[in-house]
Amino acid sequence: MKTSCLTIAGREYGSRLIIGTGKYASFQQTREALDASGAEIITVAVRRINIFDRSRENLLDHLDLGRVSILPNTAGCSTAQEAMRTAMLAREAGVGRLIKLEVIGDARTLFPDNEETLSAARILVKEGFVVLPYVSDDLVLAKKLHDAGCAAVMPLAAPIGSGLGIQNPVNLRLMIEEITDIPVIVDAGVGTASDAAIAMELGCDGVLMNTGIAGASDPVKMARAMRLAVDAGRLAYEAGRMPRKLAATASSPLEGVVK
Repeated sequence: MKTSCLTIAGREYGSRLIIGTGKYASFQQTREALDASGAEIITVAVRRINIFDRSRENLLDHLDLGRVSILPNTAGCSTAQEAMRTAMLAREAGVGRLIKLEVIGDARTLFPDNEETLSAARILVKEGFVVLPYVSDDLVLAKKLHDAGCAAVMPLAAPIGSGLGIQNPVNLRLMIEEITDIPVIVDAGVGTASDAAIAMELGCDGVLMNTGIAGASDPVKMARAMRLAVDAGRLAYEAGRMPRKLAATASSPLEGVVK
């Protein structure tokens, strides 16, 4: 049963927004966007950021690690073996057991390789990782990842960095209805606040985004907009929207109308 908070592997997070760290102008801007977003989880690419040599400046120096959880990801990996090796490196560096599993199968679209993702997920779960896999919006695959012990499933809404918004709400709805005991988190494709709100109104448990914020003209303002959109979308989902009707219905009562 899903709770009122975003819960991943038994830990509750007050924010349902997860943000990435790529494409910002500086580490300082990344920190400012994080603060504006209210996010409590921030994902970093193990292969693209220095988390091993503590003598050099890196993003972790700019974060309040008492307030935000680091979610290392395996971006740049194209095989299960590469992803598993990257996850192990992150754990050895002391980042923790959380891992965003990303195994890319197509260089142009950046769509995930379903077979390699599932293979890596099964092994990483057995190795004690809390696995959050980036996947296509495929219900059958999502069920297999759930059965493999993943702590969430993170289907794309549209290609990574495209900003196209929710392209297949039906598949997301089916996934939300079928997978009820772990979070369904939209990962990739969100371009603006309305996209985030739509994802949450569908019943998604959270939204992960990077380019939607970092690629905005004012990333800090967009981070705040995304924070409000995620909150508004979740409230709307919990409230339950009014039924859609083809005919008009008067908003004022007709009883007592002077004739």
